[in-house]
Amino acid sequence: MNHQDIRKEVARLIDRLPRQFRDQLRNVEFVVEDWPSRELLLEEDLDPEEDIIYGLYQGVPLPERSSLDPPLLPDKITIFAAALIEDFPDPEELREEIRLTVLHEIAHYFGMDEDEIEELGY
Repeated sequence: MNHQDIRKEVARLIDRLPRQFRDQLRNVEFVVEDWPSRELLLEEDLDPEEDIIYGLYQGVPLPERSSLDPPLLPDKITIFAAALIEDFPDPEELREEIRLTVLHEIAHYFGMDEDEIEELGY
């Protein structure tokens, strides 16, 4: 699987979300990049030499938004293809990890924290 295949897999996963969730994904950009930058890892309080991430949600979670707030820039969910490909050489394991990563980052968009997401198995 390559970068383009992962992009297609992310799009397929989004299309297969239940309509009630998919309809609420407004003003969200899904991006596939190879690796997170050193600067991005530092911004997220991660160690660029030690920490590996497969995805990242950047934005204002839905529960924290107000209709009184000015229009927001799009939220962004980034999936890091090279990290996934390197750590999951088996295509089926890779697809499963892409699925888990996409769902994990979408859960952040809906306002869930790491503990809540972990309880759900993502």
